[in-house]
Amino acid sequence: MRDWHAWHTAYDDSTSALSRRLRIVQAAIACWLDARPGDLRAISACAGEGRDLLGVLAARPDAGRVRARLVERDPRNVAAARRAAADHGLTGIEVLEADAGLTASYAGAAPADLVLLCGVFGNVSDADIERTIRAAPALCAPAARVIWTRSRRAPDLTPRVRGWFAEAGVAEEAFHAVDDSLFSVGVGRLEVAPAPLAAAPARLFTFTR
Repeated sequence: MRDWHAWHTAYDDSTSALSRRLRIVQAAIACWLDARPGDLRAISACAGEGRDLLGVLAARPDAGRVRARLVERDPRNVAAARRAAADHGLTGIEVLEADAGLTASYAGAAPADLVLLCGVFGNVSDADIERTIRAAPALCAPAARVIWTRSRRAPDLTPRVRGWFAEAGVAEEAFHAVDDSLFSVGVGRLEVAPAPLAAAPARLFTFTR
C-alpha cells in the first residue's frame, strides 16, 4: 500500500497538482460556508491530515459553528490532523482513527451538511465508487454539499462518476477539470430526501493501493 503520510509532502510545493487541487476544494468549502448560516456538520472520508477543511476553518472567525468528523486510518495523519485542529482552537473537530470505508465510522456524525470524498475515488474499484455514490444520501442532511475528487487518467471515469451522482440525487453545481493536469474536483448538492445511515451498505469501499 502507498505511504499516505509521505504522500502529503507534495503539498510542500505550491505549484504541484495536489496543492492546486487543494485550493479548489478549499474554495468550494469556503463558498459553502458563506452560503449556509447557522450551525453546520461536516464529515470527511479518508481525511489525511485534514488540510482541506481545517485549512479553511483556521482562517475563519465563524469556525466554531462547524462540527466535523474526519475519518482517517493512518495514525500519523490522524496525529497531524488532531495537532492542526488543536493549534487553531478548532474544538468542534473530531479526528477518528478508523476505516473510512465502513459506514459505521460515520455513526453519530451523519447526516452532515458537507460530505468530503476527496482522495477516495482514485484508490478504489469502480464498483466501490458507484456503491459509495449511491449511498451518499445516507451520509447527507437535506441540501447537503458533496465535494469529490478524481483523476481523469485514461480510461477517464469522471463522466460515469458525474452520472452516478446525478442518479443518486446529487445535482452537479461545478466540475473543475484543469487543462494542464489530470485532476478534477466535483461539487454537488443533494436534491432528494436523505436516507437513514442504516440504509447504506456496511462497507462502502476498500482501498486497492
